[in-house]
Amino acid sequence: MSSAAGVSAPQRRSVLKVAGVLGAGAVLPAGVAGCSGGPESTNDTGGGGSGKDRTLTAVIGYGNDGSWDPTQTASAFSMAANNHIYEGLLDTDPISRKPYPALGTEIPKDPDATTWRFSLRPGATFHDGKPVTADDVVFVFDRILDPGTQTLAKGFFESWLKEVRKVDARTVELVLKFPFPDGVSRLTLAKVMPKHVFSRAGAWDEAVKGLAVGSGPYRQSAHHPKSNTVLEAFDGYNGSRKPAFRKMNWLTIVDAAGRVAKISGVGAGAQIADNIPYANIPRLEQGGLRVAGGSGMNNLFLMFNTRHKPFDDVRVRQALHYAIDSEKLVRVALKGHGEPASSFLDHGNPSYRRAKTVYDYDPGKAKALLKAAGVKDLTIEILAVNVSWVVDCLPTIKASWDAIGVRTTLAPQETTAVFTKMDQKRDYQVVAAASNPNQFGVDADLIMHYNYGPQNLWMRYARWGGHPVAKQLFRDMDQATREPDAARKRAMVQDYIDVVAEQAVLYPVVHNELMTAWDARKLEGIRAQPYPGINLLQARWV
Repeated sequence: MSSAAGVSAPQRRSVLKVAGVLGAGAVLPAGVAGCSGGPESTNDTGGGGSGKDRTLTAVIGYGNDGSWDPTQTASAFSMAANNHIYEGLLDTDPISRKPYPALGTEIPKDPDATTWRFSLRPGATFHDGKPVTADDVVFVFDRILDPGTQTLAKGFFESWLKEVRKVDARTVELVLKFPFPDGVSRLTLAKVMPKHVFSRAGAWDEAVKGLAVGSGPYRQSAHHPKSNTVLEAFDGYNGSRKPAFRKMNWLTIVDAAGRVAKISGVGAGAQIADNIPYANIPRLEQGGLRVAGGSGMNNLFLMFNTRHKPFDDVRVRQALHYAIDSEKLVRVALKGHGEPASSFLDHGNPSYRRAKTVYDYDPGKAKALLKAAGVKDLTIEILAVNVSWVVDCLPTIKASWDAIGVRTTLAPQETTAVFTKMDQKRDYQVVAAASNPNQFGVDADLIMHYNYGPQNLWMRYARWGGHPVAKQLFRDMDQATREPDAARKRAMVQDYIDVVAEQAVLYPVVHNELMTAWDARKLEGIRAQPYPGINLLQARWV
């Protein structure tokens, strides 16, 4: 990402860190949800209350000190909270990802059209009481599409959306570059923000630090970085997702033991928690809690520095994947809550197809590939994020590589430290981290462009974007984006994923479940997400 438009390097890192890179217990690089823990107690709980007015307390296993700018953030905590604070023209169900009208009054009747017109919900107001207008919608999309402003959201829109224009005070038109039905569900990623608030000098920096003013069912009433964020029901909300809780106090507790302690026991101080360690599931269930998992794109991946020999050789990258006993990794580290990767996409993705290259455990083949590449006496340091479940996986990877004669050392570090090194272009060999682009959506085009592309940050980290195979891959990806026939597009995506699998530059080792625990005696309507965070827009007190 460039430093254009007043977006500093630390802010860019915070955008990413939080991005899913470390999605499941980490959150991606920088601003990451999951890099630092906060105190378990807070000064501002929003008040206790009683009956249906009592405060709901939630525990989030990621930091709340990443960017809160909806156009920038990938922070698990802030993205989850922003889904309660802000609205898009359309939003999507957190599980099915089916779009529904939010600030827009209806879904486009013809998703294949190249112009979509939206009328805004009558009476919709921001949390400061000002009405939501077409100017606010245009303001946000102009920022996203501005070639001089680098935002995370830009990558989700610029390939297919030409412009957004005001028709009248309550109507906007989206003009597409070509038919792109998948864009309908992506509109939830463009949260409508008040122009009168965020056009002020310095306001985007304030958004990064925690300023949040939306039109959703909850407003942010308190925010203490590294500690907690309080959301309060917005009485002026007139949309379809009515707030069921008068107040919600979201605690950030990255430490797994502290998170489990807060939701369990006689004096449990919270009713729901995400990112539950697998080893604690039996104990929590015995204590009367409901624990459920969501399977999706959450994964442990390896990323190689292709400018550091011998990782420029595809045979070496493949050898190291074949060498990993991924079945053992799932059984021992993940307690069965996952499966070895058989594609870049998880098995449940609508566009999934088993890749032509699948890295089933084959130490003999791994040794043969290293020999063919002329590599011997290889020594590797794995630079890894210190997300708990990732750290649990590292010993199996080390043992697998040691077994084929690759001397391996482990270097788990704070997520911020790992990706600061990436941003500073410091040398490394292999990074092991977690990612979950399902935070943004489930369509394969979005997922793959999030990870691969000529201007993609991940490709800069891997130093691979200029490789001839990469250049052809990116052309194939763009061609698939423009393909109007759904079946043909799906086949094109699957074909280029075969290339991604074969090259193994940035590629998952396993896909795993994310676990959520809650007190079903007090809460109903809870659904476990296959990506970090929680969504309480359809939950309520029992």
